[in-house]
Amino acid sequence: MTPRWELPAPIEVGDVAIAATDVSVELSGTRILDGVDLEVRAGEVLALIGPNGAGKSTLLAAVTGDQETVSGSISIAGRPLEEWHVRELAQRRAVLLQHNDVFFPFTVRQVVEMGRAPWRRTPREDDDEVAVDDAIRSTDIGRFAERQIPSLSGGERARAALARILAQRTGILLLDEPTAALDLRHQEDVLRLARDSARAGDAVIVVLHDLNLAGAYADRITLLRRGRHVVTGTPAEVLTAERLTEVYEYPVEVIDHPATGRPVILPIR
Repeated sequence: MTPRWELPAPIEVGDVAIAATDVSVELSGTRILDGVDLEVRAGEVLALIGPNGAGKSTLLAAVTGDQETVSGSISIAGRPLEEWHVRELAQRRAVLLQHNDVFFPFTVRQVVEMGRAPWRRTPREDDDEVAVDDAIRSTDIGRFAERQIPSLSGGERARAALARILAQRTGILLLDEPTAALDLRHQEDVLRLARDSARAGDAVIVVLHDLNLAGAYADRITLLRRGRHVVTGTPAEVLTAERLTEVYEYPVEVIDHPATGRPVILPIR
């Protein structure tokens, strides 16, 4: 008989959704993360930034449970990560990886429908059709919903993968470089969706290379460098010219956007 799990209670806005304390990761004898802390609350977007090799994706993989740690602790909704069953985790958090290659001839709609798998044989199965349709509409992929995934461009595949995790409706979104393959409009659309999800009460962690996207859409930013935590704070607190110049080893200036007041980062050329 298939076990029946209790549906996860929603996390209230302001509650800690994910907490990582003193997390370290080693790969092939090299320490990739060294004593990193992280916390994200329901209702906010937390951006992870840092130069290449800073440990952003490794930290996200540790939080998802896909990367083994050598020290530290991670909890989701106040419960240690190791105590969660795989299906329970799939009902609590949705993960968008950097690479979402699908080589089988599934249609876009079928891939989005896969996001509903954790809710099979639960009362929330009744929401499947609405959740899938909403995700397809919000990611602007309706016009090719019946096409097979291998026929799509990289950007179209990325949006289909995002739609899949939006359809999952978990309350926690973990996004690893979701804008990497996208054009300007769809980069903004993805971060707007992340922002809207947080406003609706979700907790969102997003790995970003684009500092201006982080400055425009994140509530808080965690800056990493060489596997270590540098600082966490609001965009204005983290994205200073002095700090970014030091961490990225390239001179920048930071100005306030004339309309939003958010920091805008400009490399000095």
